[in-house]
Amino acid sequence: MKVYQHPERTQWRTLCQRPQRQTEILQDRVRDILSQVKSAGDKAIIELTQQFDGVNLKNITVSPEEISESVNQIPDALKEAIQLAAQNIHRFHAIQKKETEKIETTPGVICWRKAVPIEKIGIYIPGGTAPLFSTVLMLGIPAKLARCKEVVLCSPPDQHGKIHPAILWAADYVGIQTIFKVGGAQAIAAMAYGTESIPPVYKIFGPGNQYVTKAKQLVSLEGTAIDMPAGPSEVLVLADENANASFVAADLLSQAEHGPDSQVVLVTYTHAQVLAVRHEIEKQKAKLPRKEIAEEALKNSRAVILSKQDALDFINEYAPEHLIINTADCELAAELVVNAGSVFLGAHSPESVGDYASGTNHTLPTNGYAKSGGGISLDSFLKHITFQQLTPQGLQTLGKVVTTLAEAEQLHGHAEAVKIRLQAYQ
Repeated sequence: MKVYQHPERTQWRTLCQRPQRQTEILQDRVRDILSQVKSAGDKAIIELTQQFDGVNLKNITVSPEEISESVNQIPDALKEAIQLAAQNIHRFHAIQKKETEKIETTPGVICWRKAVPIEKIGIYIPGGTAPLFSTVLMLGIPAKLARCKEVVLCSPPDQHGKIHPAILWAADYVGIQTIFKVGGAQAIAAMAYGTESIPPVYKIFGPGNQYVTKAKQLVSLEGTAIDMPAGPSEVLVLADENANASFVAADLLSQAEHGPDSQVVLVTYTHAQVLAVRHEIEKQKAKLPRKEIAEEALKNSRAVILSKQDALDFINEYAPEHLIINTADCELAAELVVNAGSVFLGAHSPESVGDYASGTNHTLPTNGYAKSGGGISLDSFLKHITFQQLTPQGLQTLGKVVTTLAEAEQLHGHAEAVKIRLQAYQ
């Protein structure tokens, strides 16, 4: 990790940059994939799966038998862990339900807002080196709580043409049976446009590599909503001089192992803490099965030494996906955080618990998007429709106001829609 000691504020913008990608070449490749799926449907899906995954599929639909077989393919201890995590995720998202409330803004004028589920939802679950069955819970549970009518799940097949059994079991556990063996940008295209087998959806959720992310961004320009333009995973750890260096190093490595383009940042007050954490990183990473991935991610990472006040200002400038505040005054510091996806307070709150089982959602804004948006919640699966109902008295009360405003904007048809009713009342 590169170390920066008390950098000037003019340097902060550079220090907050994430790893850059060759977006022009990537965009052209993804556009081509989207075009193939749009024009050739299932045929293109099968050809692209052969090309990218090396699997020749006869059928891209996961059968009920395959879902049933997953029960015997994962250990009971994992099933129990998934169930407990699911219960916590359910509890946290269930309390986000809000009752519809009506308000009389003016006598005779009643207004309200009603939450309505998005009818058709698509969920993308990465497979590859890290099959994220936990994301099935994070997205499937709030989708079901919101009562979305149709939930479609896509995940890439392995070399045997199968989806990881833990993904299938978790999907079945939360009530998702419409599952397809398709990954990458082609999966996003299929859910956006629809194919002979895969129905089109109205909104697509889920993380993925740079191809998946770019595909989501491109289909969103054509009318399919997406959860967020999520990029590589990231964590920022704020640690004071008393923080256990082994804890801090473990938290940094837990994100670094996500992928070579992940970024981890240490912010602390002393150079001694940086040295202690770096020593622990070297010691701990040697034991990681994904050591090479973590090492690549650490090349994109940095340690920044700042004063207490500057540290919090820097955090809000960086706007991390995950923020761990491992300081003696963590609760006080947390009050000053305004830009972060999810915050973990104190020495005993590793980011891993949020990834899996505390109950909060792990689908969070990256790449600085925490400055303008938050992570997935129950509201992400709902749309809110406003209603209003007026009595004759209500329209008479507001009528003059509306006609005055409409005529001032030279929209006389708007004014006439009110006047014609007021005349009828007389």
